[in-house]
Amino acid sequence: MVAQGAKAKSSGRPAPLSALSDRPHLAGAGTDAAAGPLLDGVRVAVLNFREPNQTVAGGAEQYAWQISAYLVGQGADVCFLTSRERNQARAESRDGIELRRMGGKYLVYLLVSLWLLVHRRRFDVVIDCMNGIPFFAPVVARRRTRVICVVHHVHNRQFYAFFPRWLARIGCFIEGPVARLLYRRCTTVTVSESSREELRARLRWLAPIEVVPNGSPVATPVAREHVPGDPAIVYLGRLVGHKRVERVVELAAELAPGRPGLHVHVVGRGPEYDRLAERASRPDVAGRVHLHGFLPEREKNAVLSGARLNVTASEFEGWGLTVIEAAALGVPTVAYDVPGLRDSVRHGVTGWLVRDGERLADVVAHALRELDDPMTRARMARACRRWAGEFTWGKTGAAMTRLIAGELGRLPARAPDGHARGRAASRRETS
Repeated sequence: MVAQGAKAKSSGRPAPLSALSDRPHLAGAGTDAAAGPLLDGVRVAVLNFREPNQTVAGGAEQYAWQISAYLVGQGADVCFLTSRERNQARAESRDGIELRRMGGKYLVYLLVSLWLLVHRRRFDVVIDCMNGIPFFAPVVARRRTRVICVVHHVHNRQFYAFFPRWLARIGCFIEGPVARLLYRRCTTVTVSESSREELRARLRWLAPIEVVPNGSPVATPVAREHVPGDPAIVYLGRLVGHKRVERVVELAAELAPGRPGLHVHVVGRGPEYDRLAERASRPDVAGRVHLHGFLPEREKNAVLSGARLNVTASEFEGWGLTVIEAAALGVPTVAYDVPGLRDSVRHGVTGWLVRDGERLADVVAHALRELDDPMTRARMARACRRWAGEFTWGKTGAAMTRLIAGELGRLPARAPDGHARGRAASRRETS
């Protein structure tokens, strides 16, 4: 399926520098190691739907794991509670983190909550990552245990897109009124300013909200290798329904009249692979769509850096880790103008946003015309690398460390100078 909407022309104008000042901005370079105080002896439980080694793990799992590893480095004892896939061990230790797996994608919420109830005296802090459905930590944790809720984005439209109407209504009720009251006294963390705005507007969220953006791995330099396509565009991420990868694959057919040499490269794994492979085999795109599956870091970066443009077709993102991964290699992104992605993509500077009334294919065609100019391509590559350099997992972990220390009364009452503000400022923001 291709994105629907009235045909319109994308402006593609670079945003003025003054208009970019309200974008998520992390603390300056060189503060990673010292930004957060030590959490010696603090016992932390991290509750997350999946863990990074599972087959359809994505940015939310990377976020939770990277923060957990950073907290371990700050002296905390971290237990990561998550679901279990077939043939996975129920418990193991990795990166200094105690990892416990239980239940499948539905039963995990009940089993993790029951496990936490039984072991409630073990923990000083619980980080409850709400992937549409919460783990109800405020109900099962001790009263004096500090609970921090992490919400990457609001799921209400996603519920209606992929579930029967009756089930979607239940999901929206739990994510909205139930969670809003349950977590009203718990500091909430989200990953972008637009996601914070959406929490307030759509869920009428009551709790103080901190913005702690994602980090990004340091891009591994790779020798530029030939990637089939003139030009080549790439999708990087999970192959799951809500990522709408079929829209990216469809570009090979839609843009063929004006770009007969265009090839589409898809890097990732997931349950949509077979359906995408069937589409890629049809005569109108055969030989011009390449499904690479999961690739090791070096091979992935070789494909990514060899592409002219990264395309993200999802309309449900809290941030978009792959946008920053592409930017780190100098590759701009086309993405929808939705919460999260409108923060990670600087329109006209590090990529282009598909506005209301515009079609994905039209904006991609416009972006490719812009990038035909070598000077524009070089300018945007430099801007992408500078933007990606703002984000490191060390800065993300340091911000979360400060937040936890503040919750436990280990910090003086002042607002830090990074992207996670003090609790006092957050409480003023909750009006």
